[in-house]
Amino acid sequence: MSGPGSAAAGALEVLAGRGQSLAVAESLTGGLVAGALTAVPGASRVIRGSVTAYATEVKREVLGVDGALLAARGAVDGEVARQMASGARRVLGADWGLATTGVAGPDPQDGHPVGTVFVAVQGPDGAGAVRRLSLAGDRDRIRQDTIRAVLALLLSELTENTRAQDTEQHGGNGCLQP
Repeated sequence: MSGPGSAAAGALEVLAGRGQSLAVAESLTGGLVAGALTAVPGASRVIRGSVTAYATEVKREVLGVDGALLAARGAVDGEVARQMASGARRVLGADWGLATTGVAGPDPQDGHPVGTVFVAVQGPDGAGAVRRLSLAGDRDRIRQDTIRAVLALLLSELTENTRAQDTEQHGGNGCLQP
């Protein structure tokens, strides 16, 4: 799966099959992740909604990101991304949450160069991951690459969880036993 559409479709298919829902919190992508997801036919079975938290106070006041963390590290931070994803889950009542935060340019932010991005996925039972990206290109390219990265991370987390559940249910080797 190479483009954002195929990763979005794959993730939504897995979530729909599980009867689970998804919420999105976005900063630098400004709603583009939600747009990629809702472009997939049938997305309404899974998508609860999204929050475009471009301003730092929206991250704090709406998504519940720790104010002391934001004051100490700024919005471009892995823990901020994790808290944004968790906040999206909580605020929108979803099983899974995605988040993007970073610097798309044209100028550096909070001491981070253009292209510094954090993406996060948070799911049930402590499932989740945060990735730091160092992206190159202009503003549009950085935003598009961020969309691809967060959707690929979601799909990876969903399929790794499926493999882990299969391993637990079928004898620990990841294969079905006769």
